[in-house]
Formats: sequence, C-alpha cells, structure tokens
Amino acid sequence: MQKTCIILMNWNTLNETQQIDQILEDSQKQPVVIFKHSTRCSISATSLNRLERAWDQDVTPAYLLDLIAFRPISNQIAETFQVEHQSPQVLVIDGGKCTYHASHWDISNEDLKPYTSR
Repeated sequence: MQKTCIILMNWNTLNETQQIDQILEDSQKQPVVIFKHSTRCSISATSLNRLERAWDQDVTPAYLLDLIAFRPISNQIAETFQVEHQSPQVLVIDGGKCTYHASHWDISNEDLKPYTSR
C-alpha cells in the first residue's frame, strides 16, 4: 500500500537533472532551497512537516526531491555542490554554492532563515 503525502507548500518538484542548472542560475539572484526527502523515512516526513509549517514560500523558492524515485539527481546534487548525501537533507544554494546544509533532526526554519535572506 502506497502512502499519500499531503503537501502544504508550493514546492517546485525536482525530477530532472537539468533543473540543477536552473537552480544554479536562479541562485545568482536569490537563495534557493532544496529539500531531499525519503518517502520511506519517518524522520524525513517529520522534518518536511516541520519545515512546511513555518515556511514563507513567497520569499525563497524551494525544490522538493523524492530521493526514492530520483536518486541519480540526489547524487548529482552531492557532486555539484560538494555536500555528502544525507536523507532527509536541506541545502541552501546561493551564488551557485551551497551556503548551508543540514540533515535529520538538525533541519529547522530558524537555522535556515539567515541563509535564505540577502
């Protein structure tokens, strides 16, 4: 039986490696958030929920990556931004570089805020 995920945010779905180029380009204008989510992990579901509850989506564009369905994209993100793969994991991309990343219970809006505003 497949679980249904209720999405509270207006996420950009990250499902093609070419989107990484768009993230790099967009990050030149403003920070971009990537959330790497495992649909099979309760910690990931909890971290995603905590992030969504306090998110100001009008400020920072955010991408959601389903790690189970698109693992090669996760590998490309790790290589492009030189950040070891974790799950769940949040990354802030600013100026083409990863300026912040956290995983598991360390994911919080409060910690993200200084990195998502210029």
